[in-house]
Amino acid sequence: MDIRYPATVEHQHDGSYLVRFIDLEDTFTEGKTKEEALFNAAEVLSAMLAWRLDAGKDVPPPSRKVRGAHYIAPDAKTQAAMLLRLARAERSVSDLARALETSWPAAKRLEDPTHWPSLKTLEKAAAALGKRLVLTLE
Repeated sequence: MDIRYPATVEHQHDGSYLVRFIDLEDTFTEGKTKEEALFNAAEVLSAMLAWRLDAGKDVPPPSRKVRGAHYIAPDAKTQAAMLLRLARAERSVSDLARALETSWPAAKRLEDPTHWPSLKTLEKAAAALGKRLVLTLE
């Protein structure tokens, strides 16, 4: 799954740029230049998604094919946490811990966007969930 959220970029009267996320009404930022605004957007997106994950709040899926939108990805830690939570679906953390032959806290940390799991751990978790880990660089 590609986790990139659509955002609008608006040029403001003072010359700055405002970025708003279509799927996350409470998530927005700005910058003096368009490049700075888009950089800030990735940071605020990561922070808001991490907060939602940590607080157990719903995380809406990103909309697709929004005309004129800029698609922005959160940081790798947040993407990993989101992907594992989505892949786990209705399975409990306890089920995942048993499949990984680890403790409940260790399995729960995989969905913590402040935790840096190793690629080996991510690959093992993906396999336990019937998935495979695929990396891309852009």
